[in-house]
Amino acid sequence: MNRQDQRAGVSRRDFIKLGAGAAFAVAGGGMSGLSFGAGQTTLACSFRSLTNPYYTAFNKGAQSFAKSVGLPYVPLTTEGSSEKGIADIRALLQKTGGNLMLNVDPNDSADARVIVEACSKAGAYVTTIWNKPKDLHPWDFNPNYVAHLSYDGVAYGEETATQLFKSMGGKGGVVALGGIFSNVPAIERKAGLDAALKKFPGIQLLDFQVADWNSQKAFPIMQAWMTRFNSKIKGVWAANDDMALGAIEALRAEGLAGQIPVTGMDGTQPGLVAIKTGELIASVDWDPYWLGGIGLSMGLQAKDKKVDLATLAKDRRESFCTATFVTKTNVQDVIARAASPKAEWNNLYARVAGPVVYR
Repeated sequence: MNRQDQRAGVSRRDFIKLGAGAAFAVAGGGMSGLSFGAGQTTLACSFRSLTNPYYTAFNKGAQSFAKSVGLPYVPLTTEGSSEKGIADIRALLQKTGGNLMLNVDPNDSADARVIVEACSKAGAYVTTIWNKPKDLHPWDFNPNYVAHLSYDGVAYGEETATQLFKSMGGKGGVVALGGIFSNVPAIERKAGLDAALKKFPGIQLLDFQVADWNSQKAFPIMQAWMTRFNSKIKGVWAANDDMALGAIEALRAEGLAGQIPVTGMDGTQPGLVAIKTGELIASVDWDPYWLGGIGLSMGLQAKDKKVDLATLAKDRRESFCTATFVTKTNVQDVIARAASPKAEWNNLYARVAGPVVYR
């Protein structure tokens, strides 16, 4: 491990000690000091927390797009509270008089309907990421609900599980960490895990527990599993990198980091470094930097009537996007891309893989 990776390893250990207050200190006061002009559109993103490296990258992409078009940008963090997320968005709608383009990853899928209805009523434009009910569609709220962007969590959940099971020789006990039960990505990724388990009869799922996407919650769960199952644990599947890293820290405390295979998803910088050092064997890079900016770009182009939503195919309104499956063979290329992220903000549909599939 080189010195840079050692520093990253320390940061991962320190990371699980961070609280949500750190994110609030960065983003919670996003509206202070901004002036909201009647003729100037305000850009905003609402997401869970800046303590998660995935959302840090998401926010940076949004900032980059806002800078490219010379418009004010406001980051809003829910800190895991649907009430806070919705209240902050309503406050911003009022402050901007509806002259707002919002890119939102709702804290819960049910929140999406409340947010879309509030934006539509105020005349604002909104793009949703990841979470929404199956019966809520952008074309039901033309032109204000611009698009919904997501990824095929079932397919990628199965792919990471398959990679894990193969590394275990197709047999042995595995423990699994899931996201928030009511989140669409958590449901889909767990379905992918279940699909892989059916194809590997020699793999035994010892336990599945929800850690809410959070390394701090994953850490004690993994500790308890090691006490309960001990040497029966031959692999760890996690629905995101943050929980995977929490599990790795628990393994490290027992001298087992890098000896028991672990998989994650999100392609976060700490996760990529963990793949490089052999502590994580696979992840999926959604490119949150791109997601943070492209949702804003889609909405702004629709608002400025550069895109005619009524003529767009439905797979450009509700889209599964293309992701990168990351292992040690390609991790250096993904790290290099993440270190100098670039995006063609006007090329709105380059990464559309197809329509959202409802299972």
